[in-house]
Amino acid sequence: MRAVPASTYRLQLTADFRLQDAAELVDYIRTLGADWVYLSPILRAEPGSTHGYDVVDHGAIDPERGGAEGLTALAEAAHAAGLGVLIDIVPNHMGVASAAENTWWWDLLQHGQDAEHAKAFDVDWDAGAGRVRLPVLGDDDGDRSALDDLRVEDGELRSFDHRFPIAPGTADDGASAREVHDRQHYELMNWRRADSELNYRRFFAVNTLAAIRVEEPSVFDASHAEIGRWFDAGLADGLRVDHPDGLRDPGAYLDRLAERVGGAPVWVEKILEGAEDLPAEWATLGTTGYDALGDVDRVLIDPAGLPTLARLTGGDTSREAWDDLVHSTKRGIADGILGSEVRRLARLAPEVPDAVDAIAELLTAFPVYRSYLPLGDEHLDAALETAETRRPELGDAFAALAPRLRDPGDALAVRFQQTSGMVMAKGVEDTAFYRFTALTSLTEVGGDPAETDISVAEFHHRQERRQTEWPFSMTTLSTHDTKRSEDVRARIDALSEVADRWAEHAVALHTANGFPDRRLEQLVWQAAVGAWPIERDRLHAYVEKAAREAGDSTSWITPDQAFETALHAAVDGIYDSRRANAAIVDAVADVEAAGWSNSLVAKALQLTMPGVPDVYQGSELWDRSLVDPDNRRPVDFGERRAVLARIDEGWLPTVAADGAAKLLVTTRLLRLRRDHPERFVDYSPLRATGHAAEHVVGFSRGGVVTVATRLPIGLTARGGWKHTTVALPNGRWIDVLSGREIDGGEVEVGALLEQYPVAVLTRSSADDEDDDRTNDGETAR
Repeated sequence: MRAVPASTYRLQLTADFRLQDAAELVDYIRTLGADWVYLSPILRAEPGSTHGYDVVDHGAIDPERGGAEGLTALAEAAHAAGLGVLIDIVPNHMGVASAAENTWWWDLLQHGQDAEHAKAFDVDWDAGAGRVRLPVLGDDDGDRSALDDLRVEDGELRSFDHRFPIAPGTADDGASAREVHDRQHYELMNWRRADSELNYRRFFAVNTLAAIRVEEPSVFDASHAEIGRWFDAGLADGLRVDHPDGLRDPGAYLDRLAERVGGAPVWVEKILEGAEDLPAEWATLGTTGYDALGDVDRVLIDPAGLPTLARLTGGDTSREAWDDLVHSTKRGIADGILGSEVRRLARLAPEVPDAVDAIAELLTAFPVYRSYLPLGDEHLDAALETAETRRPELGDAFAALAPRLRDPGDALAVRFQQTSGMVMAKGVEDTAFYRFTALTSLTEVGGDPAETDISVAEFHHRQERRQTEWPFSMTTLSTHDTKRSEDVRARIDALSEVADRWAEHAVALHTANGFPDRRLEQLVWQAAVGAWPIERDRLHAYVEKAAREAGDSTSWITPDQAFETALHAAVDGIYDSRRANAAIVDAVADVEAAGWSNSLVAKALQLTMPGVPDVYQGSELWDRSLVDPDNRRPVDFGERRAVLARIDEGWLPTVAADGAAKLLVTTRLLRLRRDHPERFVDYSPLRATGHAAEHVVGFSRGGVVTVATRLPIGLTARGGWKHTTVALPNGRWIDVLSGREIDGGEVEVGALLEQYPVAVLTRSSADDEDDDRTNDGETAR
C-alpha cells in the first residue's frame, strides 16, 4: 500500500453493516479500483447510533459495529489485498444523551468540579452556581413542576427513561427525589432553557453532544489511546478528523496527533469560504473535499437560466441578496439556539457595554468559519467593518472588544473562535441553505450559492492551484453530510438549462397542490425531480426536515401543525394528483438525459482532477439520495458486484436508467489512478475551438487526458458538436472508457464523445514502451 492513497471508498458502519461486513467487501472495493477503505467512526457510540459521531467511550471499538475483532478482520483483509485503512475520528465532542453510557460524563455529574474527568468537559461552573445544567425536562403541567416527576431508584435519580448519578451522601436521609436533585452537581431544567442558559459547550446546538477539551494533555492522551493503538498495531493507515474548528487550537491538535500516529496521513473536515486557504502550517494533507465538489457542480451550470429560476422564489441570486439572507439567518441563530454560547462570551467581557448584542453581531458578520490567531486576523477586520456599518450605534462596544479578540491568549478570543464556526454552520448550512431555493444544487456543504457558476477558465485555475498547493487534498461529490447526492444535484444542475420549461412545470405543481411557502415550494419540487422516482415516505421525511431547518413556516422547536399538514398534503399530491404527477414526470423527462450526462462528467472530472478522490458507498451506480438519514440507507452491493462482473467481461453499457455506465466510469478511472499514479503528475488545460467550444472542459494530467461535455441541453439546441475540435498532446492514446485508440493532435470532439459524454485518454501500451526506451536511453547517457 502507499503512504498516500490514490483514492478512497467511504463506508458507513452501523449495527446492520459491521466491520466484519466491511471485511467481506474488501475484494469488491479492490476490484472496483479504490485504493483505501475509508470508515465512519468506530469508537463506542450511543446505543443504536446510526452515524457514530456520538462517542461515549474513547477506549473501545463499538461492539455494535463489530468491536476490536471486527477492526482486526477488516484491517487484515484490506492489507492483504493491498488496501490502506482510513478512519474517521471525533476529537471535539462526546455523546451524553444516555449519561450512564458515558463514564466520563457520569463521573462529572456525580462528583462535579472534583470529578476525575471534570477537566475533560468545557463547563462554565460559575454560570450554573457550581452545577452543570442539563436541558432534559418537559414542560410543567399547571402547578405541577416537571421536577415533581423525579424518582430515586437503585441509587440513581431518574426522570422517565433518563438516569442520573447521585453524589455520595446526598440521598441517605430519606429526602424526596426533588430534594435529592437540589443537592446534586447538576441541575435538570426544561429543554427550552438550553438556548439561553446552558453552561457547557456543545457540538453546534446539539445538547446531547458535549464538547471535550483535547487541549488538555491528559484529555488528549485518554481520548486518543485507542486511536494510537490502531497505528501501533498496524491496523490503521490514516485519519479523517471531524470538525477541527470546534477545538481550542486546531493547529496544535494536529501537531500532537501527527506525533501520536507517527506522521500518518490526516485529512480535516474543513469548509473553506470563497478564496479562503487552509492554513499551510497544519499537519494535514488537506480537506475532505467540499471545495472540489463546488468546483465540479458550478462548471456544469448554465447561468442564463438563473434569473428565471430566482423569479419563481420571489428573490434573486445576487451577492447582496445572499449576504442579506445569511446575515438574517446567522443573527437568528446567535440570538436563538446558540444564545447560551453568546452569553458565555459576554460573561468574559463584563466591562463591554451591550456585550451580548455586539458579540452576536460580530459572530454574524464573521465571513469565514473561524480564524486561527494569529492567522486570520484579517477576517476579524472584515467582521468589524461589516458590523460597524450595519450597527453603528454599537461602535463603542466593537472598539472595546476588538483588541481582546485580536489577542490569541485572551480567553475571549479563544472562545470566540470556537463559537464563530457554530454560528456559521447553523446559520448557513442548516438554515440559509434551505431558504435559498432558486437552484438547490448550489446549496451544498462548503458551497457559496451567490457564486452561481464558474467558467471553464476559472475551473482550470482552481485545479492548477490545487495541484500546486494541496495535491493530496481529498475530492468528493457525495458524503454522509451532503444535502443531496451527486446524481440528484447533477439532474438539478440541468434545470438551469431548461428554466422556462421548469417554470411551466412549477406553475402546474403549484396550481395542482397549492403551497403556503413560496421559497420552500421550489426546494420541494426540485428535490422530487432530482430524486425521482423516490418512495413517498422518503420524500415526506425529507421535506419535513427541510421545512423545519428553513425555519420560515415551521421549526423544530415549535412545529406549525397546520402548515406541516399542508406540506405533507402537497407531497401526497405529487403521487396522487394526475396533474401534479404529470408535471413531475414531464420535468424529469426534460432533464433526465442531461442529468445522466452531468453525473458521468462530474464523476470523471472528480476522479481525474488533482487530489485524492473519495467515492461514497454505493454511488458508483445512480444514487438518488437526499439529506441524512436518507443518504445512509443500506447499499445493495450484490447488484454492484454483478454489474462490475459484466463490465469486466467486456460489456460497455449504454447511458441509461440502470446506472451501469457510471460504474464503468468509476471502476476504469479508479483503476487507472491506482495502477498508474505516475500519469497524474501535473495539470494543464486543453484548448477547444470551433462551433461548440464552450461546451468542452478538458485537461491533461501528464499521462492522462480528460475531455468532457458541459451544458448538454444547450449543446443539442445549437446542433451538436459540428466542427468543434480539441488539441490533444501528440502520440497514441486509448480511451479507457470505450477502448478506442486515438491519435493525438487536433481531434473532432463529436467523434471523441460519440459513445459517452466524457472520454478519458491514456497513453497506449506502444507509446508507454517508447517512453520507457527513451527514459532508459536518457539514463544511460
